[in-house]
Amino acid sequence: MGVAIRSAGEEDRELVVGLLDAAFQDDPVSGWVFPGDEHRRSAHPRLMAAFTDIVLAHGRIDVTEDGTACALWMSVPAEAHEEDDEGPARLREAVDPANERVEQIGRLTAAIHPEGEAHEYLWMIGTVPGRQGEGLGTALITSVLERCDQEGVAAYLEASSARSRRLYERLGFALKGSPLDLPDGPQMWPMWRDPRG
Repeated sequence: MGVAIRSAGEEDRELVVGLLDAAFQDDPVSGWVFPGDEHRRSAHPRLMAAFTDIVLAHGRIDVTEDGTACALWMSVPAEAHEEDDEGPARLREAVDPANERVEQIGRLTAAIHPEGEAHEYLWMIGTVPGRQGEGLGTALITSVLERCDQEGVAAYLEASSARSRRLYERLGFALKGSPLDLPDGPQMWPMWRDPRG
């Protein structure tokens, strides 16, 4: 059975934010950024909203037709572009000003992001908890990977859990460099997939 996928627009913002919030509340990296369940419940949705706004403005969000899973993608050019050194600080100020980890996660992932080769960057992918494990995420990723293969473009992501890392490995991604050890926190795995065919 195929999974119907469509591009999300501004009218889908609240759907995407709520979906990502639900999908990542128990994620190890979200738990590190927002320690404490109560604080995470209140602040985490603001981070998901900020990510959604950035990708709606500069990338593409794919969502399953039933609204239970979505993927946030950014096209990254090969040529070096000027880094926005103040971006992580602005994000922290907008999301959770007293929480240095909001800024820290942005700086740490930016520091390991590959340069010099065009690629599709899977910023985030999430499925509502009751539907995880049904292949919705795989369908969302595969639709973009097929296009990457046709166009000869690589793909990149950072896995935030061992479970997601295994999924990405099945889809042809491999560890790129060393895992990122968050200070006093979990690991993230930078993963790269060369185009096939």
